[in-house]
Amino acid sequence: MSYNLEGKVAIVTGANDGIGLETVKAFLKEGAKVVGVSLTLDNVKDIADHSSFLPLELDLTDEGAADKVVEAAVSHFGKLDILANVAGIAIYKDSFMDVTLDIWKETFETNLFAVVALTKAAIPELKKQPGASIVNVASESGHVPDSFAIDYSGSKAAILNLTQALSDEFGGDIRVNVVSPGPTRTTMWNKPGGMVDMLSDMFDKEGEEAVSYFAKEVRQIPRGEIGKPEEIANVIVFLASDKATYVTGAEFPVNGGSVKYK
Repeated sequence: MSYNLEGKVAIVTGANDGIGLETVKAFLKEGAKVVGVSLTLDNVKDIADHSSFLPLELDLTDEGAADKVVEAAVSHFGKLDILANVAGIAIYKDSFMDVTLDIWKETFETNLFAVVALTKAAIPELKKQPGASIVNVASESGHVPDSFAIDYSGSKAAILNLTQALSDEFGGDIRVNVVSPGPTRTTMWNKPGGMVDMLSDMFDKEGEEAVSYFAKEVRQIPRGEIGKPEEIANVIVFLASDKATYVTGAEFPVNGGSVKYK
């Protein structure tokens, strides 16, 4: 199925890797023009010279950064149709008591407040375009919190709530939806001290064996494996496209069946 995003302009955060990078690539493949935002953009070298791609290295938690992103999109491409809030961080700890107040603040600054700031900056431009869309990325942990990332879970629960509130207020002009991935093999998993290392310590198993055990035995994911970033990106592109014109205020779980929503 083609989603035909020719003529659309999108902002994608977290564009350097994982779900964000795959979302950038998917939008470009469908003909959109894309502003990709991240702290660093070392991993976009293969698309950096694409005429429809504008890379921006910015810290979205900085004051004024959100306005700079929207201004760059409109200045370079003439308008803004789509905002994909993908960027997020997770700082894994053993328990609630190990999560310092500074960690809580850092997590919420990136996962919630930066999303709020960019969304506020983008809405005036989005309202000018028919068929405009915001797609947020939350997590299954917004419903089922993990003790080793309780701050992350809390921030993603807030994104679920924010999405519904934005849809209620702006749904006549802008469709607002949210994708909630299950465990997905991003750089947050693979980095030193990330999820793979934590699972190895937790289950006393080597890296890939620990990941497989987590997917099949602990989470009992019906698909039997951890998700891939491109599988999340595909849903983001669908929600941003005109194939989803009657979809707003919706949450799309992409978790291999790991969470059953009652």
